[in-house]
Amino acid sequence: MTTRQRQDLPAPAMQPDGDRHPIITTAAGRALGVLRIAYGLSFLWAFVDKVFGLGYATPSGKGWIDGGDPTAGFLGKGTSGPMADFYQSLVGDWWVTPLFMIGLAGIGLALTLGIGMRIAAVCGALLYLLMWSANLPPETNPVLDDHILGATTVVTLALVAAGNVWGLGKWWSSLDFVGKYPWLR
Repeated sequence: MTTRQRQDLPAPAMQPDGDRHPIITTAAGRALGVLRIAYGLSFLWAFVDKVFGLGYATPSGKGWIDGGDPTAGFLGKGTSGPMADFYQSLVGDWWVTPLFMIGLAGIGLALTLGIGMRIAAVCGALLYLLMWSANLPPETNPVLDDHILGATTVVTLALVAAGNVWGLGKWWSSLDFVGKYPWLR
């Protein structure tokens, strides 16, 4: 037996994806703004420490400006697990360190300023996932570690348009070229 379709019911209207209709409270937006800035500054700090060798993660005199290779130590000695050989093979390749450093600076600036959040989320999540895969399995949990949480966080920050609170996200989104290419938001 066939069921007749009802013609009198309107089709559901789909709302376009976007941030025209805020769904978070002011306090939540501010908390996400603080989280975005904190993540941005952590990327920028890593960049600055690796450039100048400030004696924290990068020893003094071993900064990129001093001729040091910010990726060689981690890739050469800090990797383990099934992907270790792949990462160790990258040590010394001409493109690895500049790409890593540009990534740290770009992700850090985008998150701190609240602009280009979608690109920052993709690049940040990719960087976190690559670093996660360099040491499998993680030491303290068979699956999760701070890299997975970081990847999830940067994607979430982009999805909720966290750059609009205490950032330049609204201004950035109003630019003509960003309107023409929404993936730049």
